[in-house]
Amino acid sequence: MEIKILGPLSAEVGGRSIVPSAGKPRQILALLSLYAGQVMPVPTLMEEIWGTEMPRSALTTLQTYILQLRRLLASAYGPDPLHSSKEVLATRHGGYLLDVQPGSVDVHEYDRLVAVGGAAAGRCDDAEAAARYREALSLWRGPALVDVRIGPLLEIELVRLEESRLGVLGRRIDADLRLGRHDELLAELTSLTARHPLHEGLHAQCMVALYRAGMQWRALEVYNGLRTSLAEELGLDPTVRLRRLHQAILAADPALEPQQAERRPALDLFAA
Repeated sequence: MEIKILGPLSAEVGGRSIVPSAGKPRQILALLSLYAGQVMPVPTLMEEIWGTEMPRSALTTLQTYILQLRRLLASAYGPDPLHSSKEVLATRHGGYLLDVQPGSVDVHEYDRLVAVGGAAAGRCDDAEAAARYREALSLWRGPALVDVRIGPLLEIELVRLEESRLGVLGRRIDADLRLGRHDELLAELTSLTARHPLHEGLHAQCMVALYRAGMQWRALEVYNGLRTSLAEELGLDPTVRLRRLHQAILAADPALEPQQAERRPALDLFAA
C-alpha cells in the first residue's frame, strides 16, 4: 500500500485507488493514515467527524464507514491471504488500527528524512543535511490533504506539518548558505520572501544571499521592505538580531562571508 498525505489524499494498492469518494470516509482514512500503526480510539474518530455535536447514530455510522473502507481494501487486495481487509484495517480494543509497512505513508517518510537530515547537521555534514532536507521537501505535492474535509484533529496535524515544512525549508537553506550556494538560492529566496512577507528568518537568509552575491543594496532593500511590512501589519520593529544583521551588511562585516560564518547561519552570528 502507498499512501500520500502531503498534497491531495492518495491511497493505492497495486496501483488501484482505495480512497472513498464520500467525504467522511475519506476523513477517516486520512486520520488513520496519519497515525498508521497506532490505535485510533473510537471517540477520537467520532470527534474528528462530528466535533462535539455527535448524532445518536454516531457509533453505528462510524462502523458503516469502516466497513466501506474494508470493502475497498478487499477489492484492491483480492484473494491475497496475507492482506485481508480486517487485518489491514484492524479492530482493536476501543478503536481501529491501519496496519501498513514502514515507509508506506509519505508523511512518515518525510519525518524520517528530516530526522536523518538533522543528524547530518549535528555531525556538521551540511551537504548530506541539505540533500536529505531537499529529499524530504520533495515529497510535498501541495498543501497537505487539500481535498479532505478537516475536523479538529486533522487541523492540528496540518498546522504541525505546515510549520514543520517551513522550518525544514529554513534549515535546508541554512545548510546551502554554509555550502556557499548563495547564487543558486537567490530566485528561491526572492519568491519565498514575497510569499511570506513577515517571516524574518527567510528575509535574513535572502539578505545574506544577496550580500554574498555582491548585491548589498538589494539586501538593504529587503530589510527596509520587511521593516515597513512589520510596522504596517503588526506595529512592530524587526528583532534585535535582524537589526544587527542589517548593521553588519551596512558595515560589510567580514563575518558575513561563508568562510567566516562556517558552522553558524549568518543570522545567528548577530543573535541577541
